[in-house]
Amino acid sequence: MGFSHAVNVGCIKAYEEGILTTVEVMVPCDHFMEAVEMLNKHPDLDVGIHLTLNSEWQNIRWEPITNASSLVDPYGYFYPITWPDEHDPPYLALGTSNWKLEEIEKELRAQIELALMHLPQCSHSTPHMGFHTISPQVSRLTFNLMKEYNVDANLRMLPMKRVSLFENTTTLEEMVAFAVNVLENLKAGTWEVYDHPGMIIEGEEPHWHIGAENDAKYRALVTKALTSKELQEVIERRNIKLVGYKDLKFCQ
Repeated sequence: MGFSHAVNVGCIKAYEEGILTTVEVMVPCDHFMEAVEMLNKHPDLDVGIHLTLNSEWQNIRWEPITNASSLVDPYGYFYPITWPDEHDPPYLALGTSNWKLEEIEKELRAQIELALMHLPQCSHSTPHMGFHTISPQVSRLTFNLMKEYNVDANLRMLPMKRVSLFENTTTLEEMVAFAVNVLENLKAGTWEVYDHPGMIIEGEEPHWHIGAENDAKYRALVTKALTSKELQEVIERRNIKLVGYKDLKFCQ
């Protein structure tokens, strides 16, 4: 939540009408304060901080909330990617830039503190686009800050496995059918599911970048699938307990 109105609306809808239990907020984004307003009306919704040092979308760009000149491209925005890939050259990547560790620390602290100022219920944090992989020092810094501010839900140590509800599906019918099958065959244990709810809203240009031109449409389908009666019926019948990260925090 935070980077667009459509995503804010989609996440809240998936919580109010569906099976979503946890959201994360991106502090440097244009719709962060709208997300804050929405989330403070839903105190039971588990909230995390999605720490952000990248700005990957072609038509939506984000800046640091601190004076961090080593973390931005020539236009003053966060770098689009963490590492070079087949679509983007090295000069667009944070990992191959001349970043400064002290500026990363200042920016991450500012994002955490601003999030906690508005959303003291935040239970955990995660790094957007794996920015912590740019160096061992950045990785240590990132997770040490999470512990310092008590927003480390110990996610790397939690006794859970990850499962995809919508793997390789493109239509709502396929998504619901695939998810129902996954839930029908889920074994006992703690399972992590994550995805990206959204909406298509008239007057708001869908977000995209090269290689993700249809993401907005897909995310709108995710919202519809997460609120489908078929998924909720399986969960109720199989007595699957929906929890958030706050329910598992520091569970060893």
